[in-house]
Amino acid sequence: MRWRVTLTSGWTSKVHRHGLMVALAAGAWGLAMAGAGWSGTIWLVLFFLAVAGAADGVSGIFRSTIWNNTIPDHLRGRLAGIELLSYSTGPQLSQIRAGGVATLIGVRASIWTGGLACVAAVLCSVGLRGFIRYDDRTWVPASTSQDSRG
Repeated sequence: MRWRVTLTSGWTSKVHRHGLMVALAAGAWGLAMAGAGWSGTIWLVLFFLAVAGAADGVSGIFRSTIWNNTIPDHLRGRLAGIELLSYSTGPQLSQIRAGGVATLIGVRASIWTGGLACVAAVLCSVGLRGFIRYDDRTWVPASTSQDSRG
């Protein structure tokens, strides 16, 4: 399903509240994963996993757009390294969490509690007003001069 979101991404050019879309997509991913964990039939699990994949695709599109629009050129290399570290370690840490929780309370419970933990994190993101309110039509980039490197 994620590839379909990418192939049909033309609609994203009409969305300007990118931070809000990342939060909504992440919340949808969490709810879909919780649904997959709660479901007892394989077809329902597959449906929720497809929804989760689509939500992940939407989140990825808007996260990339925010990254490309907001990072000053002179910081891109440094931040790309941090981003790579995040993308390479995040899933591994999540697998450790999922495996540990599955050992304690079972696989299905591990899946739905992970989904609800994601939803809880998204609800906490409401406090990140600059992120939630980010609008590409009104955002003003910081100075990109070499003097601002620090």
